[in-house]
Amino acid sequence: MIKKILIIAILIGSAYSCKDDFTEQTPIGVLSEEATANATGVDLLLTGAYSALDGVRQNQLGNGFAISPDNWWCDAMSDDAHKGSTDGDQVELFQLETYDIQTSNPYLLGKWMSLYAGVNRSNAVIALIASIEEGDFSAQLAEARFLRGYFNFELQKMFGNPAYISEENYVNTEFNQPNPGPIWDQVEADFQFAIDNLPETQSDAGRPTSWTAKAFQGKTHLYQSDWGTALTLFQDVINNGPYALNTEFIDNFNAAGENSQESIFAVQYAADGGQSLNGNQGGTLNFPGGGPINTCCGFYQPTQDLVNAFQTDGNGLPLLDTFNQTDVTNDQEVATDEPFTPHTGPLDPRLDYTIGRRGIDYNGFGIMPGQEWIRATDADISGPYLSKKNMYQADELDASQGTGAWGQQHSGLNYAIMRYADVLLMAAEAAVETGDLPTALNYVNQVRNRAKNSSYVLNEAGDAPAANYEIEPYGSFPDADFARQAVRFERRLELGMEGHRLFDLRRWGVSASILNAYVANEGRTISTIESKVRDYQAFMDLFPIPVTAIDLSGGALKQNPDY
Repeated sequence: MIKKILIIAILIGSAYSCKDDFTEQTPIGVLSEEATANATGVDLLLTGAYSALDGVRQNQLGNGFAISPDNWWCDAMSDDAHKGSTDGDQVELFQLETYDIQTSNPYLLGKWMSLYAGVNRSNAVIALIASIEEGDFSAQLAEARFLRGYFNFELQKMFGNPAYISEENYVNTEFNQPNPGPIWDQVEADFQFAIDNLPETQSDAGRPTSWTAKAFQGKTHLYQSDWGTALTLFQDVINNGPYALNTEFIDNFNAAGENSQESIFAVQYAADGGQSLNGNQGGTLNFPGGGPINTCCGFYQPTQDLVNAFQTDGNGLPLLDTFNQTDVTNDQEVATDEPFTPHTGPLDPRLDYTIGRRGIDYNGFGIMPGQEWIRATDADISGPYLSKKNMYQADELDASQGTGAWGQQHSGLNYAIMRYADVLLMAAEAAVETGDLPTALNYVNQVRNRAKNSSYVLNEAGDAPAANYEIEPYGSFPDADFARQAVRFERRLELGMEGHRLFDLRRWGVSASILNAYVANEGRTISTIESKVRDYQAFMDLFPIPVTAIDLSGGALKQNPDY
């Protein structure tokens, strides 16, 4: 069983003499089960399980860009981002963005396969440890179960009814398991084991601690609307854990801030020399189409809707109900050599650390000049903006920029699957739903005050803020409805373009109303969008089970309703 997983060399052109026992020889270059039944074998397999966090695996089925743990392409199905680039490039993602969701879509299959690869690699560690009679492997077992919990959480979050593959199923190669319903109980069991058995600190960056597991357990209960349990777990992390907000907002998205006090669990990418196999391969399309360092390929462009959300009311507070009544000034259909004046109204300063827009510095590479850095045309439904959080800082290229086989970008920037600001806002949400509005106010204002007190993006001369930035904390939450709206809005402002938005809308039960209104509003900037996008319907709150997976399961898997 283990030799199917861990192969450290490939035998090429070997020959065997003709003798009766030739079929009983251990294959050359393959580790036997006996050879891996020790601490070294456990560590090797555990490393393999961690390596599945980036989604990369051999014999990958489906679309290779779907594997990225930052779920960037899921943002393209929300009101935060467009697919970007031209409509005809990666047409399968264009179909998802326009809600033409097919069960054969290779993005869905790619994600399904990469997550189950992580489950299986975790199960390989768990099964190996169970076969070893001597030694204490409780810490490694806890790490493997945390990883399995994470991969299964993602499957549950996206597909709603995934099959659960246990370590016993893995050992017996019984992978054709049914999917009768949610697997929350199994996810909770893995995270609880990790809470009980992981240390409070780790010597290696990127490994989970008991605090990491507790934060993910809180998120698991939040997704089930188990507000009281979620709040208790989050408050333990907040009050007693080792985390804090970074002083600077930008330090969550640069090399200098990696594995900082705000990072709870992050994929450890690296831009090593040459063709970087340890960089973010799933996000390689998501850089300016040309731009300051001739990157590729113009995907993952923020929406006008998201830009509008960063408007403030003159008192530093968001326009919760009216943010889309007016648009932040944009340069759609304005050529680079034509005059353009950026928006002069009050804005949340996080806008210009999240979104690249004309007239504002782009991560130290100079003033973004507009359309000449945008690959899409005015006829495409992509708009005039660029993503920033995933893009390197100009003074960190050596540390962060990796390359791929055809010259594409393999970013070495870590991706924070969960950071402390996310925990504060999830705790605020749980507090609202349990009636504790003062606690919710406190947590939201911690996030807003960090944004207020961070350094702001500067103008070209470097002697003043680049825009009219105004942000203040809330004075009060007068009632639960207002508090709920404020918390949800704050999640968008703080976590925009980080892969969370679609799943927030789904679990809040507002996806259809929000997304259909978004398309209509976006039409003011992108005139072709309404004619290309279908209505979002409630059944789309779950991705379909990939039809290839159903076929390979021999019918054990059943499709989600209405697909």
